[in-house]
Amino acid sequence: MAGTAVDERSAAIIAGIEAIGPRYVLMLPSSTLKAVVGHFLQAPGVQTFPVPREEEGVGILAGLVLAGQRAVMIIQDNGIGNLITALATFPQAYHVPMLIVTARRGGLGEYNSMIHTVSEHAEALLDAAHLRYFQLDGHTPLDAWAPTVERAYEYAQITHRPIFLLVNLMGG
Repeated sequence: MAGTAVDERSAAIIAGIEAIGPRYVLMLPSSTLKAVVGHFLQAPGVQTFPVPREEEGVGILAGLVLAGQRAVMIIQDNGIGNLITALATFPQAYHVPMLIVTARRGGLGEYNSMIHTVSEHAEALLDAAHLRYFQLDGHTPLDAWAPTVERAYEYAQITHRPIFLLVNLMGG
């Protein structure tokens, strides 16, 4: 049954990103995100490519947005610490709207013991950097997931700042 919830959540994230209509999807490869990333690697009209590190993804994403392109980045929350300086000194400081869909790790069901060290503090890191985020997890009805992805993207455009969407694809 847990596998079904995970698959449905990935499908909802895919539907939400598709509704945005990005031309580019940047990503860091991740087993947690394999369904989402796999979908966009096959999506016609979407260029999906890996970035070597989160902070480099911030620079590429900002450049695409400033060039008028629709783009999103998909990462795991254990990479948040890597990108805070890049976000705070460029997109946040210069009001560049961007959506960073961030898969949650840690918590119940996490199989990698080292993940907990950073992932359990993702919200505190974002709060300390004054970065806005929204969450999708078991407390959010599944039918609200795709519309929330769209709304988070729109919120980034309206507020002219980076927005994180923390998504729990692991069942919590």
